[in-house]
Amino acid sequence: MEGFNLNSLRDFIPKRLPRLPTWPASNDTDDLPGSVTAPQSDLPLDETSTEPALTIAEPMPISSGPKSNLDLLNECDNFPYYQSNPEAYYAHVDTYYALYVKDFPETPLGYILPSVSQVFKGLPHWQLNDRERTLTLTTGDTEAERSEAVAITCEALRATDHFRVLRGWRNELYPVYGPDREVLFSIERAASALFGIVTYGCHMTGYVRSKRPKSEAEVGGEAEELKIWVPRRAATKQTYGGMLDNTVAGGIATGENPFESMVRESAEEASLPEELVREKAKSVGTVTYFHIRDQRAGGETRLLQPECQYVYDLELPDSVVPKPSDEEVEGFELMSVEEVQVRLRGGEFKPNCALVILDFFVRHGILTAEEEGYVELVARLHRKLEFPTR
Repeated sequence: MEGFNLNSLRDFIPKRLPRLPTWPASNDTDDLPGSVTAPQSDLPLDETSTEPALTIAEPMPISSGPKSNLDLLNECDNFPYYQSNPEAYYAHVDTYYALYVKDFPETPLGYILPSVSQVFKGLPHWQLNDRERTLTLTTGDTEAERSEAVAITCEALRATDHFRVLRGWRNELYPVYGPDREVLFSIERAASALFGIVTYGCHMTGYVRSKRPKSEAEVGGEAEELKIWVPRRAATKQTYGGMLDNTVAGGIATGENPFESMVRESAEEASLPEELVREKAKSVGTVTYFHIRDQRAGGETRLLQPECQYVYDLELPDSVVPKPSDEEVEGFELMSVEEVQVRLRGGEFKPNCALVILDFFVRHGILTAEEEGYVELVARLHRKLEFPTR
């Protein structure tokens, strides 16, 4: 990596960067989510290409009426499936650029917007191929060398202040895995969506089982009622400000295992005792989805975010009340299942957190086979991602 420095990289970054597209408000049905039309400004720029000009639409939240469970799923897992919509699937795959490292030329690691990929044209240690629509990291034979090259590139991109998503710089590293589940390189968390790589998090649902008097229609005595601790994100957060969240949630950094990440986040976000979390938190699987970011995520839209969330349940005693320990959470509210369902239908939950709640409802028998679209819902909560995973 000798001679590879930030100042020389800045000199290679184009002074006039491609503009990421914006969309005017429109009532035309061609502009609705699910359409496969989009502005020409984000098509591949190789004029000699013989490929068709496939285009994609701006992702938008579903806003009409109460949201069904499948609506919630479609808002988060909104990258098309080949099986159900091959036209839309190929419109996306043939428009984005695929990310590679030189040692694994057959293994795509993520999808990148054309307007993002063009920034890398002429940069050292990167090779852009407009005809094949690929961006390849050509530097580095080890994880450390690749990570250094990516870090310097991301620092230079941040210095230009072109990408708004990089204004949320976190100084946290996310791992990118290869075909044998080895870490190929690490990347700044805020830059992960620019490269469209798989990211990982841990989400925990904290709940209590309380007693309530039975209604007149029920046999006497007490009934058990399940309630969930629900936090509201601070309105000042760059991403999904003011929306409802899971009890505990956070990203998994390079070198961190999911459970230790959950223990750390439990203390940082909800002031939960470490001993309690270590003893009582139960690993209950994963939730995976392929998300196309909309305006609620902050920064540029249409960036890709395939994600895997490690999911945990924690039954809390009545004496333990989650409390914010930083400025990222406004407060916690203990909600009944019925109230959570109302908030879900109203679109108040962060999109991926809604999926974790639906997974909780499936596992606890709250959502059953009688639910409309139950088979599709359960299957798509565990989407097989197109890139290598850990």
